[in-house]
Amino acid sequence: MLINLKGNGLTLEQMQRILYQNEKITIDDSAIENVMKSRKVVEQIVRDGRTVYGINTGFGKFSDVSINESDVHALQLHLVRSHACGIGEPFDEIVSRAMVVLRLNALLKGFSGIRLEVLDRLTYMVNHRIHPVIPQQGSLGASGDLAPLSHLALVLIGEGFVWNGDKQIASQLVWEKHNLKPIVLKAKEGLALINGTQAMTAQGVVNWLESETLAYQSEWIAAMTMEALYGIIDAFHPAIHEARGYPEQMGVAKRMLQWLEGSQLVTKQGEKRVQDAYSIRCIPQIHGATWQVLAYVKEKLEIEMNAATDNPLIVEDGEVIVSGGNFHGQPIAFAMDFLKVAMAELANVSERRIERLVNPHLNEGLPPFLSPEPGLQSGAMILQYVAASLVSENKTLAHPASVDSIPSSANQEDHVSMGTIGARHAYLIIQNSRRVIAIEAICAVQGVEYRGNSLLSPALQSKWQEIRAIVPAITEDRIFSFDIEKTDSYLKKETAIKF
Repeated sequence: MLINLKGNGLTLEQMQRILYQNEKITIDDSAIENVMKSRKVVEQIVRDGRTVYGINTGFGKFSDVSINESDVHALQLHLVRSHACGIGEPFDEIVSRAMVVLRLNALLKGFSGIRLEVLDRLTYMVNHRIHPVIPQQGSLGASGDLAPLSHLALVLIGEGFVWNGDKQIASQLVWEKHNLKPIVLKAKEGLALINGTQAMTAQGVVNWLESETLAYQSEWIAAMTMEALYGIIDAFHPAIHEARGYPEQMGVAKRMLQWLEGSQLVTKQGEKRVQDAYSIRCIPQIHGATWQVLAYVKEKLEIEMNAATDNPLIVEDGEVIVSGGNFHGQPIAFAMDFLKVAMAELANVSERRIERLVNPHLNEGLPPFLSPEPGLQSGAMILQYVAASLVSENKTLAHPASVDSIPSSANQEDHVSMGTIGARHAYLIIQNSRRVIAIEAICAVQGVEYRGNSLLSPALQSKWQEIRAIVPAITEDRIFSFDIEKTDSYLKKETAIKF
């Protein structure tokens, strides 16, 4: 089933299918007319010799430099080459794929003056998995993601590199293999390709899809921890959460009850103790707050995924060409910084539950550090150390990138968002948080095994079996880093199969 792109209406669910299930795309007929109309405007401007930013002027501080008609095509080529200054490790290939899709969708709105031929080539790249190699570092997040998107544009003109498995190959060779010629950029097309927020938004899309999956997973893992610790189920009584009124909090409490239904390990208040520690008792409140952030971030991403973010824009049926600032990434910068805090906290509370599982003073009679021979064997002692280290690292990464700004282009661009830095750091936090939650899963599975896994709720019995299929019981000390990575991979794979 093809997904039609038309510059509006693209959803995160559709992006999940494009990115993780290799769904193919097509350009909706409704977008073609607007694309062609705006292109005619650009061509008329060149013929008339009118001075319009980005078409026959320089860029940034050079905007007051006029360009001869004979040089307007060379201007675009120089722009892409000079702005391809990205450095460092490349974005994951899935982020590169997202970037192509999102830049195409933005250009289909018909405000950018780019030829349909270029958009057809971007569509071809997605459908034939021709994914640019795009360095992660070098974007200020305004004027858009210039450096990353320039590396995307390089592929179109046959001067960049694309992914071939784990290797990188020259795009010129790829076009030859497909019997296609590189695109020759014409007036405004280089600027249209690189002036936007698609690097931060593409990374943001991947961040959100992984975060949503991890937020759901953290609930069943927390539920299993509750069973290992004889947790008090009364804390999830619907009336408590209705009394506060947050839908997300009520949703977490409802799902926790569903996971724990039929459990012979959870308790009622007063049976073993009156109340649990906050990391157990406040799961709906803490996890629910993360769901609130995810809802906010989803809203901002879906707006930005369908936004025209380049400059200038051709509006009012071509009657007006106006320079503005839609390339400024502040909305996504804030969203990514908010996501960083929310996902760091999901890991933070998970680590506190890990501590309760391994600490002999807190774990309700489980072996110290879940060790098969306490003293002779350390068991899960250092798993908690690793979780603490990751949580601490997250706290440094969670510092908001959006509070920083360094002027550029001779102070013409005197405030920038740093949104791409925020998006990249959010991704690192999500990876760290998944490993923390993987460690909680390993410890919880071991804890309930000591209690008697036959006493688990039916829903969690199934999850226990899935984890045990990849991580054996701790009967003797071993290299636990392998267990963490295998569990992390198990959790990460679920992002690709939802919906």
